[in-house]
Amino acid sequence: MKQISKNCIISLLSLFIRNISRNSIINTGRLLGLAGYVLDLRHRRIVLSNLRFAYPQWSGSKVRTMTKRIFQNMGITILEICQLSFLHQKNILGKACIKGEDNLLNAINSGKGVIFISAHIGNWELSLLHCSYYIQSGIVLVASRIRLKMLDRWIHRLRSSSGNILIDKKGALPSMVKALRKGGALGLLVDQSTKRSEGVNVDFFGHKVTATPVVAMLAIRYNCIVLPAFCVREKDGNYTLIYKKPLRVKKTDDLKTDITSYTQVMTDMIENMVREYPDQWFWFHKRWKRYYPGLYPEAIKRRDRRRKKKFARQNKF
Repeated sequence: MKQISKNCIISLLSLFIRNISRNSIINTGRLLGLAGYVLDLRHRRIVLSNLRFAYPQWSGSKVRTMTKRIFQNMGITILEICQLSFLHQKNILGKACIKGEDNLLNAINSGKGVIFISAHIGNWELSLLHCSYYIQSGIVLVASRIRLKMLDRWIHRLRSSSGNILIDKKGALPSMVKALRKGGALGLLVDQSTKRSEGVNVDFFGHKVTATPVVAMLAIRYNCIVLPAFCVREKDGNYTLIYKKPLRVKKTDDLKTDITSYTQVMTDMIENMVREYPDQWFWFHKRWKRYYPGLYPEAIKRRDRRRKKKFARQNKF
């Protein structure tokens, strides 16, 4: 009897969350975002620093206004991702329209391996689910594990609910190669920083950053298609899945140069999307920390404190 009651409660809760209206999520998300803007000083500083660095021509008031919009967008996105866990396939497919459908279908039907590249813009989780449902095939998703285990398990269930296969970023290369050789599809978010030892140097908003060369290496080695895919929120609250034309780079006899050039082309694509939808990108990431650590002085102080504590624990005895 207790199990039946528990199942009924879960079913009713799922039904309630599934049917929350778009306007309710948007309005509540904006309030949640404003609360975050006021209370989360650490991330507010990061966003402000990033915007001033990327848009030096903007006035102080414009930077502050955009920062509030970025927090509001994140509040909306968080609530929408929570709702995605309770939606069925038909609900997810109905949540977005497609722009560039021919680019998607031509790539999938080419017989080659396909690498979808995207960024933390709009609702990236909806993009992953919608794409795999639409092409009726699972995508191999490469991502780092989330430190909080409970959140990591929840995100894993969400992303794999449409048949996607998740592999940890560490040691992922053999699985990626295997999928491409079979003509399968990979999905990667390529807009965040990497270690200098693991990345190549490219320009992003006119400033040097590190970026992963893995996509370029695989594309050149296995002659696969690199297809940019983004999920952005329109002014009316609806989503559009944008599939750009496949990225190409002219090959030379210098493999290292080709890889860097290809990675720069991808980074330029990301930058163009961020410039078009600046309030929908994940500005909370310390994107320029490798070469401009002075942008984030509080983060440096916090890192130094952690290192001192760790050193003290290791030498306590």
